[in-house]
Amino acid sequence: MEDLEAEILEYVTVGEFLVDLKKKFEGEDNKIMKMAKLKKVEQRNRIIEEFVQEFKRTARDNRYKGRLLVEKFKREINEVIRKKLIETKWPPRSIEQ
Repeated sequence: MEDLEAEILEYVTVGEFLVDLKKKFEGEDNKIMKMAKLKKVEQRNRIIEEFVQEFKRTARDNRYKGRLLVEKFKREINEVIRKKLIETKWPPRSIEQ
């Protein structure tokens, strides 16, 4: 912004400026927003298949990986299913199972 105000940078169009601005700020903020969105995903009263699809879609390109992702998933499913997963002989190691 300082360079723009000092007229050091020259953009022919507002679109060029917006593209450049987006490149500079998209990376880290986008990752934080994806993590925040994943924190809001809950099963509530939906069937498990709907929840799984939303969870996988939201988890894509997120910082949660492996065990952390599985733990987040287990916290958000309904209690009956969570208990079954805990009691199973071979608990899932990823959300793909």
